[in-house]
Amino acid sequence: MDKLSQARRSENMRRIKSLNTSPEISVRRLIFGMGYRFRLHSKALPGRPDLVFPGRRAVIFVHGCFWHQHTKCNEGRIPSSRPEYWAPKLAGNVARDTTRKDELRQLGWRVMVIWECEVMSPKTAAKIKRFLGKPGPNQPSAKAKKLLK
Repeated sequence: MDKLSQARRSENMRRIKSLNTSPEISVRRLIFGMGYRFRLHSKALPGRPDLVFPGRRAVIFVHGCFWHQHTKCNEGRIPSSRPEYWAPKLAGNVARDTTRKDELRQLGWRVMVIWECEVMSPKTAAKIKRFLGKPGPNQPSAKAKKLLK
């Protein structure tokens, strides 16, 4: 049973951001510091990817573990309150994500997903570098160089 009234819960849910979340901003800072340049939330592409690298035909989604049901993370589990509501809602998110990634691949885009729980992992910078290839003429920041060692 939910401890909040339906109106209060609705208000709380309305305040949850879908763009410019803190994990997304952390990833943007890391990638920019590594010397890559990108576009944000392209409405022209299926799923409005968080980061778009047009010249590389690559996109990155930064997914929240709860909302996108990360199976390898404790945050990606269905809440015990109102599971009859949450199970189909979250399953719909996962199905939509899969559809959007497939659409992007059919259009010739490479797709990477970074999970919220992986944002601060040192392995994430290496994964990004493998995915995107060599950065352009922009020099990586000292912090990014440290992560890539």
